[in-house]
Amino acid sequence: MARSVSLSAYLALARRPVPPDWSPPDTARPRGRLVWIHVASQAAMAGLVQLAKRIDRERPGTHVLMTCGDDVIPLKSLPENVIPGDVPPENIGASEAFLAHWKPDLLLWSNGHLRPALLTTAGRAGLRMCLVDAEETALEEARWRWLPDMSRGVISQFGRAFARTANAARRLQRLGLPAEQIEITGPLQESDRALSCNEEERSELSAAIAGRAVWLAAMVDEAEIDTVLRAHRQASRANHRLLLILVPREESQGPAARAALKDEGFRHVCWSETELPGEATQVLLGDTHGDMGLWYRLSPIAFMGSSLVAGKGGCNPYEPAALGSAILSGPNTDSYLADYEKMVREGAARIVRDAPGLAAAVTRISAPDQAAAMAHAAWALATEGAEATDELLTLVGDALDGQF
Repeated sequence: MARSVSLSAYLALARRPVPPDWSPPDTARPRGRLVWIHVASQAAMAGLVQLAKRIDRERPGTHVLMTCGDDVIPLKSLPENVIPGDVPPENIGASEAFLAHWKPDLLLWSNGHLRPALLTTAGRAGLRMCLVDAEETALEEARWRWLPDMSRGVISQFGRAFARTANAARRLQRLGLPAEQIEITGPLQESDRALSCNEEERSELSAAIAGRAVWLAAMVDEAEIDTVLRAHRQASRANHRLLLILVPREESQGPAARAALKDEGFRHVCWSETELPGEATQVLLGDTHGDMGLWYRLSPIAFMGSSLVAGKGGCNPYEPAALGSAILSGPNTDSYLADYEKMVREGAARIVRDAPGLAAAVTRISAPDQAAAMAHAAWALATEGAEATDELLTLVGDALDGQF
């Protein structure tokens, strides 16, 4: 294709000395295969983290280097095979040092918001690159409108592209990417197999709580326990047989939750002591690790904690969605903001802000038709991203096998 004058001028400026406040990565590169994933938008975060989990399952020993755009809030908890890293500045020397250190086998760059110096340096180094979750608006860089061929020069570095929409695909073609290198996959979002559980335990617990309305408060931060318990007391006035399954965010917070239950006078049992709830039990404390698949299956309503207090980031809404739960959440979901916005828009989730709001929502959604409608909407959203993730995983496998 024709040489990009704008890109050449940009790269000339990017050849200035490396900024003195930047230094090469000091985290050691792991042995074996390394996939570099750049998360350019918050909306793509959950889906790409899920992709990293699936890479770990299907390609054991493969690590993922994850860098983020300037406005992206990293998740507080990442899979074990993920190495968080900082993207280098727009400088040729810094980009070369970054690539020489990490030596990635493949780059998946999400959304758009391209970095010309870094991507051109990667292309010249022979790195295989795929643009994923490409969005039309992200490809229209306002800061480059005075450099009309800039995007065209950068896009040419990618060997494949996965576009969200037909409009995004057409935009990529106008920028010079051949149609045969573009796939329209829809938005990349989290989509995974439902969390597993012990079927014998599920059957036993289901029998113990048969006929009772149940709601789950999952991953509740210690600072939220009082709010959840006040909401449960209020909701129980409308349904005195209502059962709450309370799951602390960390297993170490179990004793604090148990103390709060005693202080508030709730009749409760603790799962860590293998206790089953009786007819008079008001709260089942799920104070063990690794049983979320069980709790989601037992609860048609899931309040996702760590969202009523600021700074915790919220919790992954796709876990309950995949198991057909109606979803409630507080407003502080920075780590999954785009996901919750979509779920609220589609009628799969509702946002609450305090104990009265949570109690009212639990009471309202406890009606079977309400819970079923929300659960169906949540399940549909949880499964619609599966195809895009599967195709991207196939591409990763082909690239690591030298077929891309």
